Amino acid sequence: MTPQLSTLPGKPSPLGISPLETGINFAFYSSAKQASLVFFALGEQNPFAEVPLDPKLHQTNHIWHIAIQGLPPSFNYGIRIGKEIFLDPYARCLNTPGDWNSSFYAHEKPLGQYNQPLPVFDWEGDTPPSIPFQDLMIYEMHVRAFTEDPSSHTEHPGTFLGIIEKIPYLKKLGINAVELLPIFEFNENENPRKNPKTGKKLLNYWGYSTVNFFSIMNRYGAAEEFKTVVKELHKNKIEVILDVVYNHTAEGNETGPSLSFRGLGASTYYILGPNNTYSNYTGCGNTFNCNNPITSQLILDSLHYWVTEMHVDGFRFDLASILTRDPKGHPLNDPPVVRRISQDPLLAHTKLIAEAWDAAGLYQVGHFPAYGKWAEWNGKYRDTVRRFLKGTDGAAGPFAGVISGSQDLYGHGRKPYHSINFVTAHDGFTLRDLVSYNTKHNLANGENNQDGTNDNESWNCGQEGATSNANILKLRLRQSKNFIVALMVSLGTPMILMGDEYGHSRAGNNNAWCHDGPLNAFLWNQLDQEKELFHFFQFLIALRKRTPLLRRTEFLKPTEIDWHGCSPFHPDWSPSSRFIAYVLKDAAQGHSLYIAFNATHNRPTVQLPPPPTHRKWYRLVDTALAPPYDTIDNPAQLPPLKATCKMEAYSSMILLAL
Repeated sequence: MTPQLSTLPGKPSPLGISPLETGINFAFYSSAKQASLVFFALGEQNPFAEVPLDPKLHQTNHIWHIAIQGLPPSFNYGIRIGKEIFLDPYARCLNTPGDWNSSFYAHEKPLGQYNQPLPVFDWEGDTPPSIPFQDLMIYEMHVRAFTEDPSSHTEHPGTFLGIIEKIPYLKKLGINAVELLPIFEFNENENPRKNPKTGKKLLNYWGYSTVNFFSIMNRYGAAEEFKTVVKELHKNKIEVILDVVYNHTAEGNETGPSLSFRGLGASTYYILGPNNTYSNYTGCGNTFNCNNPITSQLILDSLHYWVTEMHVDGFRFDLASILTRDPKGHPLNDPPVVRRISQDPLLAHTKLIAEAWDAAGLYQVGHFPAYGKWAEWNGKYRDTVRRFLKGTDGAAGPFAGVISGSQDLYGHGRKPYHSINFVTAHDGFTLRDLVSYNTKHNLANGENNQDGTNDNESWNCGQEGATSNANILKLRLRQSKNFIVALMVSLGTPMILMGDEYGHSRAGNNNAWCHDGPLNAFLWNQLDQEKELFHFFQFLIALRKRTPLLRRTEFLKPTEIDWHGCSPFHPDWSPSSRFIAYVLKDAAQGHSLYIAFNATHNRPTVQLPPPPTHRKWYRLVDTALAPPYDTIDNPAQLPPLKATCKMEAYSSMILLAL
């Protein structure tokens, strides 16, 4: 039976749905001259009611609003503009399915969903861990990939709840912050390609194609389940950082689907070029018009929602340089949306991390408009560390610069911890592939190996891909350890990629965004096979956590570090240099660290610098040694090192003055 509805003019704020004492208020932005609200029973495709909006009663400037009484406790709804029905950008919940890889988007449009107010979620007094940036150990994780493989043995594989079952593992590794790849609603089936090798349909697995900025990806679980994950992670002193995609949407270019923003006001929400074509600074078909007041307010409101309602601790902004472009696409020195985010009181203690570049060549690493607050994915760190450790000429000086905090980038108004240091991330090679492949192998993506970057700064250690050569395998493991050492001793905030701790391989695919299954999934059964690498990760993470010298909040002064070569106080900064050593000095305790990297084929004789008075050098880490001597829990149990020692080819070591 069709319900009898009655209406009042309603109010223009807040946008979206808000319950009233009697009835429900609806408010949305649209530049259209006519609009109506369309209502559907759950699971039905034919509406049970449509309510036209009168501009004289239900419009305040460009905000449409109405209060409606008599609606059922639960319903789906959309906004009709012309002949099409569009999704409310402020919808908190969508009618999309909970089953992964369904055909929903092929037959239906997403609609907002309203359910009668649910019981108030019991946060049990949840408070954010508030871990200082310099103390973070960030773990970049894909929700589905983390537990979808049968080897995870989780009760809720591939979902938010599956993460809860693995919290003990995260703590064992030493993680205190998870950075989740996109969890906002996306259409995993929007990719039209097939795997040319298997014929299997390819997906948008990673999720960088947002449908709505307020709604949970239903295939990962309900909003209450996400809240439960956040609460449980917080109980275990683990922060939650979301990878957010405010630079483009799932609507694509002129030929893409009209789901929401396009129908409500394309020129408001997107940067348009000549003849209303979609400017593509993102490589994804469209570019969100972030500095339009309506759009910037939506971004702020979305961030507020995830912080206040979901208790999220921070955000990593995908292609954040888009946030600095004006409505015509020109870069701004003082972009309003970035300033508003930076100065917003509700976000005052929220961690903000920029991927400070976009797909159109705007590269802002080191000079993103940070207002003294934003951290950045330091892409220059990644590239420099890769170059030096594989033995590239001319990399010694830059390597010294990035491992000591990238002061050239962040020394003007920011701190060392504003550099998010990483060697690998979801984009590009995994750590195992970084030492196993010279070139990308992306044919399975269905784009003739044209996708993915060609500049990987990788080295296969003597043979491309899988091998049974024991010497090559030994060198690859040692190189992997060298990268871990560099990451954990560098000043800044370290981030590691899920699966690197056991040597996950994507078979040389450096753009695996479209693959569901073992190529992306965490393979828990491999943890037992790669105990040596896992233990090395675990040890280096713990070493960093207990060593204040490695978690400095200020840049190094000349009196706090000595640079060395194979002989003390004679560093070699020549283009051919591939050896770096230095001492981080602890004036208060005297527990200085000597750290050395040998990125040559040779075994140089190294003369150690004199340790602090009445102390000797003891080995903590040596990647050239087999377990258990590659990491030493109690270095004083072994003899101190002599004044000279040999360093193996492609190895690194950390010594402690005791």
